[in-house]
Amino acid sequence: MSDNRVKICGLRSADDVTAAAQAGAAYVGFVFFPKSPRHVQIDEAATLAATAPVGLCKVALTVNASDAELDAITAQVPLDMLQLHGTESPARVAEVKARYGLPVMKAIGVADASDLPQIDVYSAVADQLLIDAKPPKDAVLPGGNGLAFDWRLLAGRKYWQRPWMLAGGLTPENVAEALRMTGANQVDVSSGVEVAPGQKDPTLIRSFVAAATAL
Repeated sequence: MSDNRVKICGLRSADDVTAAAQAGAAYVGFVFFPKSPRHVQIDEAATLAATAPVGLCKVALTVNASDAELDAITAQVPLDMLQLHGTESPARVAEVKARYGLPVMKAIGVADASDLPQIDVYSAVADQLLIDAKPPKDAVLPGGNGLAFDWRLLAGRKYWQRPWMLAGGLTPENVAEALRMTGANQVDVSSGVEVAPGQKDPTLIRSFVAAATAL
C-alpha cells in the first residue's frame, strides 16, 4: 500500500465512520453547515467522533463559522482538526488556529490559473490546504458538489509550504488518474462515495480508498 492518505467527508452515521476506518481512511470529516445534506448536529457529531478508532483524524468542516459556533463545536466534539471551507481570510485562519489550538485546514476553490496564488497566501497561515473545485456562482454549497476542476493546473506544482489535499469530483473511477496528474498524495471525497446526497455507501468507500492507495 502507498503512503497516499484519504479523507472521507460528510459522515452522518456510526456505520459511515466504521466503513471509513475499516477501508483504511486517514481522516473522517463531519459537516457543520445546515444547508448541506451532510450536516450533523453537534451532539450527533460528538457521538460519531467517539466511535472513531484511535489514529483516525477527526475533522470538523465549517463555513464562515463564528467564534460562538466554533466554541460550541470544539467544546463537545473530540476533534483533531478544523476545516474552514468558506471565505475566511488569512487573518481569520490565524485567529482560529490560535484560539483553539487545533491544526487548521483551509479549503481553496480553483477554477482557473488565476486562483492558484491564493494557495501560497493561505499556506503561510494554515496547517494544511484543501484544493477544491470552485463552486458555481449560484451554488448553495461551497463544496461537496461533485465537480472537478482541470487537474492539469496542478501538474508538477509540488512547491507549496504545507501538506495539501485534492478534492472536487473525485470518484473510485477517476481518483488514480487525479493523483497521477496532480502529484497529490492526499485526497478528499464526499459525494463520490454516495448513492444519494448525504448517504454514504460502504462499498464505494472501500473502492475509493483502494484505488487511491494502490499507486
